[in-house]
Amino acid sequence: MKLESIRVEKPEDVNVVLGQAHFIKTVDDLHEAIVQSAPTAHFGVAFCESSGPRLVRRSGTDEDMVAVAVRAANAIGAGHSFVLMLRDVYPASLLNAIKAVPEVCGIFCATANPIEVVVARSELGNGIVGVIDGGRPLGVESEADVSARRALLKRLGYKV
Repeated sequence: MKLESIRVEKPEDVNVVLGQAHFIKTVDDLHEAIVQSAPTAHFGVAFCESSGPRLVRRSGTDEDMVAVAVRAANAIGAGHSFVLMLRDVYPASLLNAIKAVPEVCGIFCATANPIEVVVARSELGNGIVGVIDGGRPLGVESEADVSARRALLKRLGYKV
């Protein structure tokens, strides 16, 4: 077995959700869940089929986002994994809907940060070991940082 780190390439203003699911209709069910939860979202989703023709299945409302998701899914190449690229919507608005899709087994990350996916490659195929999401902490927040965090959440509509 060989471990490899795959950097996910995406535009800076795009959020990514990386997860694992188990069935060919995952791509369609994820599409429906996202549209129902955030009808104006611009997104692309790609799903790595792990048996049969083993294609990267794709869908979305924005061709650029679909292309970014497909490139990331191809680079990772792990069976039954999916990559969702989001623009104009935060993952926090969609995660419950995504996790409620019956085929979804789990979520590795949901972030706007640069990410690297740690992939194990074996004779059978590829599997996601984990995700490196952004950089290391540079310190502990001060009281001023707490106030700034809470103000940001209010501006974004997450706190009253």
